[in-house]
Amino acid sequence: MLSLLKTIRHAIATWWSEFTLQTKLLAVVTMVVSLVMSGLTFWAVNTIQQDARMNDTRFGRDLGLLLAANVAPLIADNNLTEVAQFSQRFYSSTSSVRYMLYADENGEIFFGIPFWEAEVENSLTIKRRIQLPEDYPGDGEKPMVRQHTTPDGIVTDVFIPLIVNKRYLGVLAIGINPNQTAVISTNFTRDVTIAVFITIWVMVILAGVINALTITKPIKELLVGVKQIATGNFKQRIDLPLGGELGELILSFNEMAERLERYEEQNIEELTAEKAKLQTLVSTIADGAVLIDNNMQVILANPTAERIFGWENADVVGQNLLHHLPPAVQMEIASPLYEMAAGECESAEFRIFINQPTPRTIRILLTTVLNVQRESIKGIAITVQDITREVELNEAKGQFISNVSHELRTPLFNIKTHIETLYDYGEDLDLQKRQEYLQTVNHETDRLTRLVNDVLDLSKLESGRNYSFDGVDLTQAIEQTLRTYQLNAKDKGVELLQEIDPNLPLVMGNYDLLVQVFGNLIGNSLKFTKAGGKVAIRAYQLDFKPSQTQSSPVRIEISDTGIGIATEDQRSIFERFFRVENRVHTLEGTGLGLSIVRNIIDRHRSKVHLVSEVGIGTTFWFDLAAFEEKAPPILIEPVAEASKITTV
Repeated sequence: MLSLLKTIRHAIATWWSEFTLQTKLLAVVTMVVSLVMSGLTFWAVNTIQQDARMNDTRFGRDLGLLLAANVAPLIADNNLTEVAQFSQRFYSSTSSVRYMLYADENGEIFFGIPFWEAEVENSLTIKRRIQLPEDYPGDGEKPMVRQHTTPDGIVTDVFIPLIVNKRYLGVLAIGINPNQTAVISTNFTRDVTIAVFITIWVMVILAGVINALTITKPIKELLVGVKQIATGNFKQRIDLPLGGELGELILSFNEMAERLERYEEQNIEELTAEKAKLQTLVSTIADGAVLIDNNMQVILANPTAERIFGWENADVVGQNLLHHLPPAVQMEIASPLYEMAAGECESAEFRIFINQPTPRTIRILLTTVLNVQRESIKGIAITVQDITREVELNEAKGQFISNVSHELRTPLFNIKTHIETLYDYGEDLDLQKRQEYLQTVNHETDRLTRLVNDVLDLSKLESGRNYSFDGVDLTQAIEQTLRTYQLNAKDKGVELLQEIDPNLPLVMGNYDLLVQVFGNLIGNSLKFTKAGGKVAIRAYQLDFKPSQTQSSPVRIEISDTGIGIATEDQRSIFERFFRVENRVHTLEGTGLGLSIVRNIIDRHRSKVHLVSEVGIGTTFWFDLAAFEEKAPPILIEPVAEASKITTV
């Protein structure tokens, strides 16, 4: 039973909650008005009923007094026949009298209409008594009136004492039927009131249903639609067949949603295009770029940043940045990131060395991202620059400056010392001594010249200067180089060898640049080859052809039996400022010779290769394209970036 009541209560509460405030107020007002009207109506009915009872009471009392006054003398004379006849006539002529009872002073009924029957005087005679009310005064002179309800309606009971010459003879009881006119009027008023009450509530219910169908439901649908539009669902439509103002409102809402949907599609296309452009731009920049929000969640990371931090196989978007950074980076930037998110600073810069995923030095720039009004912080942009190469170059430049300074200081000191000696003691020195000093000065001057020439040559190669390329006779260039180093090789006890194909074709190149390449490579080989060793230069044409219209290229090899190059140095040997003597600490040089060789060979659209083993020797080799006589001389543009050296 309780569960049923709860279910009913819940259903009513749900039904009531579906109505709008306006409908609820209308229902409450209608209920109050109906209750007031019903209360007034029932009060009026009750008043009429009370008036009818009062009239019945007065009528019954007056009628009883009139009848008692007529029959009391007859009862006193014991003329019961006359009493009976008079009473019968009175009962017959008065329709409102329901019954008439006569009782003596002991309450025994001796006559009654319509209950009277002739009595048989015997021992079985049943004596009937009238049951007087408990509050009946007995032999009082005033009549007593009461009312009781019967199946036929309310009956008014009147008890009139029969007194003659102050002698109490008994009581006359008369039952008076209600006034039919008043009863009919009262019942009619009651029925009308109930009908009006039911009609009002039927109208309230119908009004609620009509309101729910014509007003409440469309308004609720509009409210749901507005909420959907507010959440960004512009596909929301309202399909209700209504006319009038609500129909126009629904039509306007659907038109608005359709325009918003088209506008959203257009904006999405534009935003998608702009996002694609931005992502393309961010993904193609050389620096790493990471964008995070104020909660340190990654919004965007370009491929460069993923490569630097080793995120290639991890999806870091939407995750906390600090959980995916190398420990060294995390320790450095964690605190500044939180300070920037709190608005305590706008930018910061760090230089950090990391070991993972690969050893490198990076520069990290932190910058806050503000909203359009530049009032609040929307996120933090992180720029990551791999400056490993820059650091290495700076170190190499520093080493180069140190080397150049040392190389310059030593010959200059020797030149200055010998010249000062000749200036101060020239007349005291013999001819042999003076010639020895002058030879030393000349040797140191040549050393300075080589140093300056190397620096100038590298500068010219990297300055963007154009060189004219034409057919070059390699045999002539090689023989000129060997003549230059013949005496140097003889002094060191190193044998110079050449193996040149007699049918060697001309190659496409620049004669002066190729002579410089041969000179640098042979000079390096002589420098790192001990006495009794060999330095050989070979030139021959390969067997394969790059294409049907091109001749086979020519390969040049420079080999020595010197100290060799360690494996860890082979990748750096062609870099500027790098010197093998940085490790052996015994030989002179600027570390520019092989860098010049690489630049020149790059301009010849080829690559330098090397094979080396420590203690065995080193071989450098490269290929040059054969010269096509029909082809006009060409200008080779400077190489933007030196190609990588392939080591074998």
